[in-house]
Amino acid sequence: MSVIDLLIKKRFGGELTHEEIREFVRGVTDGSVADYQASAMLMAICINGMTAEETLNLTMEMAVSGDTLDLSAIRGVKADKHSTGGVGDTTSLVLVPLVAACGVKVAKMSGRGLGFTGGTLDKLESVPGLSVSMDTERFIETVNKHGLAIIGQTKSLAPADKVLYALRDVTGTVDCLPLVVSSILSKKIAAGADVIVLDVKTGSGAIMPTYEKSLELARTMVDIGNRTGRKFAALVTDMNQPLGNYVGNALEVYEAIEILSGRAEGDLKTVSLMLGAHILRLAGVVSTVDEGVRMLEEKIRSGEGLKKLSELFACEGGDPRVPYEPDRLPKAPKQIDLFSDADGYVAGIHTDKIGYAAKALGAGRERKEDKIDLSVGIVMKKRLGDRVKKGEPLLTMHVSEISDVPRAEALAREAFRFTDTKPETPELIRGVVE
Repeated sequence: MSVIDLLIKKRFGGELTHEEIREFVRGVTDGSVADYQASAMLMAICINGMTAEETLNLTMEMAVSGDTLDLSAIRGVKADKHSTGGVGDTTSLVLVPLVAACGVKVAKMSGRGLGFTGGTLDKLESVPGLSVSMDTERFIETVNKHGLAIIGQTKSLAPADKVLYALRDVTGTVDCLPLVVSSILSKKIAAGADVIVLDVKTGSGAIMPTYEKSLELARTMVDIGNRTGRKFAALVTDMNQPLGNYVGNALEVYEAIEILSGRAEGDLKTVSLMLGAHILRLAGVVSTVDEGVRMLEEKIRSGEGLKKLSELFACEGGDPRVPYEPDRLPKAPKQIDLFSDADGYVAGIHTDKIGYAAKALGAGRERKEDKIDLSVGIVMKKRLGDRVKKGEPLLTMHVSEISDVPRAEALAREAFRFTDTKPETPELIRGVVE
């Protein structure tokens, strides 16, 4: 079949065979399928959907469209975690060292942040001297020796996804479920981990704004993921306010250090421990999630988690003193409070607007090549359900000379909604798919 035949078949709701999907992905990768043809296929998939078998085949073909990592030289179970994206979402820097301290190897590849704020790589690079560039041989040696490493994805990892992801962004097909599933899972499968836990966000700062859609995404990814022979689980977690109180790159590293030091509690810690506990359960270290949470909490109390974070920084060229002396992180030259202009309770926070406000300050990028300021961002002073008096600070902006303060202030002010009566706060962990 020609690519036009495939387009017509999917346009009228036909089910593509494994060979047809293989040919399409191959053409996307080598350029023989033009961008306008690939865009037409994406729209046909978005309108007519895909069966579970089609989604599995698309995922696997995208995974093998480039290099795949062979992690068999790493001793023991290899684990990874993926978040569908959020604001103040620093779970990786909390759970990775804790899980590694429990004896499970964490071999994680992450990407750059686009949109709201930086990604895990940008946060790590706010540590003086740290570089996320590492060849495969050194990556495997590092995980074997230290039990953990977080590095950048190689350009040759799932190249078909890079093409299709860029086209989805400009064709209105970003939130198409089979395309989201294949995009996320293809990279995770190519990265070689045995155990993968997914954090699927739901709410105003998530790719899937409704709980029903988020749960469907979680179930589909776990189902497709388990069909590949790996062990998957997923949590559906609330993103109707920033997960942590700190939004920005160095600021989020600081909050992760505070949690691992035992000085901070809150939603970020809760979600991190739950994700980590599911990794421990899938890896066979514990038999229940509750047992896993207790083990991770003990690693905080003993200081082993913080020590592993220091090891992570050191093995990637960063300053190992930062977890014990967080003042070594970059600091913005100025702080500006945003004060409430009303009395009441915080009844709503548009998480995406907080994210865009941080981006206006310089914490995020439009394009991968854009420079960001690792020191800037936002520290939340009020959360959902909190009582607020007029004139009290809602948040503090950490700003630099590149910050667009008026725009950030306007977006942040628009994010808050107040009522006279105390509202119910949303449940943090909305669903679990095992």
